[in-house]
Formats: sequence, C-alpha cells, structure tokens
Amino acid sequence: MARVTRFAPSPTGPLHLGHAYAALVAAERSDRFLLRIEDIDTARSKPEWEAAILDDLAWLGLRWETPVMRQSDRLPAYRAALDRLTGLGLTYACTCTRGDIRAALSAPQEGATVMGPDGPVYPGTCRSKGHASGAVRLDMAAAMRRLGTVTFTDSGTRPGLHNFDGPTLCREVGDIVLARKDIGTSYHLAVVVDDAAQGITEVTRGEDLFEATAIHVVLQRLLDLPTPAYHHHRLIRDEAGKRLAKRDDARALANYRADGMLPQDIRQMIGL
Repeated sequence: MARVTRFAPSPTGPLHLGHAYAALVAAERSDRFLLRIEDIDTARSKPEWEAAILDDLAWLGLRWETPVMRQSDRLPAYRAALDRLTGLGLTYACTCTRGDIRAALSAPQEGATVMGPDGPVYPGTCRSKGHASGAVRLDMAAAMRRLGTVTFTDSGTRPGLHNFDGPTLCREVGDIVLARKDIGTSYHLAVVVDDAAQGITEVTRGEDLFEATAIHVVLQRLLDLPTPAYHHHRLIRDEAGKRLAKRDDARALANYRADGMLPQDIRQMIGL
C-alpha cells in the first residue's frame, strides 16, 4: 500500500529550520506527499504567509499534490464531526476562562497541577453544569468508558506500540477542547478529520506532539476513522537546546535564502 504523508503548516509566520526538517522528513518517507494549510486561526493566518510557505517549500525542492487542502474551507466537516460526538453524549459546553482554570487549579484541594498537551489539565469545572453555549469539551471519562483502551504505533523517537487507558488519559489529558467558541473547531478535532479525508497512512511530526497522539486516536475511534501509523521525529533546536518556534525569525528560511544559502546547505544544517 502506498505510504501517504503530509506537511501541515499554519500560515501565521515564516518557515524556520524546524519546519524544513519536518517537511523534508514527511516527503522522504512518502509515496504520496500532501500539503495542508492549517488556517483555522483566522485572526493570525495571513495570505502573504501562505504564499511565503509555498515559495519556501518549492525552493527546498518539494513537490506536492494539488489542490492544497485548507482548513478554512472545511468548517462544515468539523461541525459534522462535533455534532456526532455531541449526539453520543460525549461533549459539554464550557464557559471557563483561562483565569477561571488557573484559579480552580490553585485551590488547595486540587493538589499539584498536571500539565497536558494543551497546558494545565482542565479540572472539569463545567462538566455537570449544563451550559447552553461556550467552548465545547470532550468528556474524556465518558469517551473512555466506550473505548476501554486506545493504541497506536510509533516508528520515530519512541518506537513501538503505545497503550492508553481511561484513568491515564483523564489524569494526563483531561477534557480537551474540541471547538473554541470563536472558531468552531480545534487543532485536535480538525487534524483528525483532515487526516482521514486526505487518506493519510503515516503522520510524521515532531516529538513535541507525541502526547497529543492519544487524543487523536480517541477521536478517530469515536468517529470510526482509521488510525494511521505515526512517526514522531526529533526536533531542531537552537544553541541552548530550545526547540525552534515561529518567533525565531533569525532562523527563518527566507533569511538563509537571502544570505545566499542553497537547499543543500539547509539539509546539511538540519542533519539530512
């Protein structure tokens, strides 16, 4: 079977060396290489950044199938997935602000704050309040009572079969946001729906997203979507060992290009 991979950047800033590594790894592990523009954050996504991303990827020598998928075109698909989860009785509305969550987690009876893939694990404040509107969260305990355990296989930095049960996910992940009130979806829901729609057979991405993978497998199982293989690769870090982020403009590919570097120079810099 053909291996289908994807690179899915957000058009909120320039591509840096870490993005170059992720894109090249995905392309080199594929029989079919797809591109997806993750632009659901409409406040920060800009057409000029998307154009720059496409230009940088082409300069690196990458070629991808067209048309390019854009998440901003797929809001009805995300709504349908959310409606299905709600129909299963697995969601609830949450009106908590970040300040509310910090205050709840700082209460003495809550104990030590556990950090999950999205930050502090939500304490479930709104789970039984029956709010009519707000952000939509997944009731992880209810979801895992349906599923029992979830598993996925990684071939990257943590190779092997990984298993997660309900108590573990409730403690380490909690009731994650499925849809922000201002957007109508979230990274977790959109990426699962889109990977299935594009027929992705192997998800390649940085090891910083390893903890999020169990969330995605939970959603895949609940929505009757296939679970791809996963390849979590190493991160490109700066001299202090910190992973590169969008704000690291000094390491933007555009700057290296302006300095006269060639694609093979970038490959050498990132260990390819």
